[in-house]
Amino acid sequence: MVHRGNSILNTLFSKSVHSIRQLSADESAAKGFYRFLQNERVSEEDIVSNMSFNCQSSCLDKYVVCIQDTTEINMSNHRNRIRKDDFIGTTNANGQQGLGFMLHPSLVLDAQTGTPYGYADVKIWNRPLVFKSKIEREYTKLPIEEKESYKWIEVSKNTKNALSDTVKGLLIIQDREGDIYEQFAVIPDQKTDLLIRAKTNRTLVDKHKLFTCLEHTEVKGSYEIVIDACAQKKRSKRTAKLDIRYKQVEISKTDNTSKGVAKTTKLYLVEVKETGYAKSDKICWRLLTTIPVINIEVAKMCVEWYSWRWTIEEVFKILKKEGYNIEASELEHPSSIRKLALMIMEVVIQLFLMRLAYSQPEEQIDTNAVFTEEEQAFMEEQIKRVEGKTEKQKNPFKAKDLKRYVWLVARLGGWKGYESKRIPGITTLWIGLRNFKLNMEGWNIYRDVSTR
Repeated sequence: MVHRGNSILNTLFSKSVHSIRQLSADESAAKGFYRFLQNERVSEEDIVSNMSFNCQSSCLDKYVVCIQDTTEINMSNHRNRIRKDDFIGTTNANGQQGLGFMLHPSLVLDAQTGTPYGYADVKIWNRPLVFKSKIEREYTKLPIEEKESYKWIEVSKNTKNALSDTVKGLLIIQDREGDIYEQFAVIPDQKTDLLIRAKTNRTLVDKHKLFTCLEHTEVKGSYEIVIDACAQKKRSKRTAKLDIRYKQVEISKTDNTSKGVAKTTKLYLVEVKETGYAKSDKICWRLLTTIPVINIEVAKMCVEWYSWRWTIEEVFKILKKEGYNIEASELEHPSSIRKLALMIMEVVIQLFLMRLAYSQPEEQIDTNAVFTEEEQAFMEEQIKRVEGKTEKQKNPFKAKDLKRYVWLVARLGGWKGYESKRIPGITTLWIGLRNFKLNMEGWNIYRDVSTR
């Protein structure tokens, strides 16, 4: 069963599609895939446990950051075909009642290099098919353990359990939804810190409001960053000047907070605010952390770590419409779609390793761990075809160097190849990998036919 699972992972990476028919060489292979995904002895828990084990093995004795977020897998377009069982339920689906399930991973990266190590935990669940409103459920009166927001605390606990004996230290990073008092009170320990964007404008113990308590505090430091253009958000490229302030604050529990937790908790507030820019999309982050922010360098590092949240968003993009398009799966069993989604997430780590090999030359990653000898030989032929005539358009890396082959994959994905341009992104690599595999399949067919 482990062999079959590894075979599916390798095929998912090599062919970059979700369709079992397209993944399979023949009818027998397709049946094998279907049987594996429908096998009740292969549970989601088994797959997540294996993902966590792989992660633990990779980040031994490292300091890591663990980024959490939630995504919905919306299967509404297949509601007339998909089976309605205990593995699928109501989703938000862009403000409308949809059909699907939710994923909430804890993605682990090296705190110094950003190297992806995998997932410490993944929570996967669905709401009931008939889902009552918060008013009907008397949501505010429910204990935290019965609320959906408990996912943040649950996955944090599971992350600690998975990594505490493996790593030197871990920092859990969450967006505003993770701003929950109970989490600050129960998760941190000698090895575990939190870094969460503030959502609630709390009244602090000293009676000041959280969002305004730094207004009259001197700016501790300033620096500039380049904000890339984004056509989707109608945003032009700009250089943003950021001011940083920070101080220690003390927050307190409310009447709705769980019993048995400390009445107050001391944290550090880091505020980074863009100046000289009046539009609504200006940067303004207020970050609550258990890390002692004793100087501007620590404050900047907290801001940098929080900015790494885009990494988990890219995982979701590749899982969904910009990559494998899991929401277009034609599998009838929701449990099979859920297992396939988890396996695709594991494969995405290899794409991150490819990009890392290119963007950080000092990180040495074994080429044979990503591409076979036969694939490398074919890639050498492909490189000759896509290289330009000028030196700037030629592949600058030596044979057997993973960066050489990532350069090719990026070119096949639409990247122009100029070193002065932005390094290729995950979506570009995914498109390029798919095109490369199609080219190689054609090459193999040609060799088979020409030698008959």
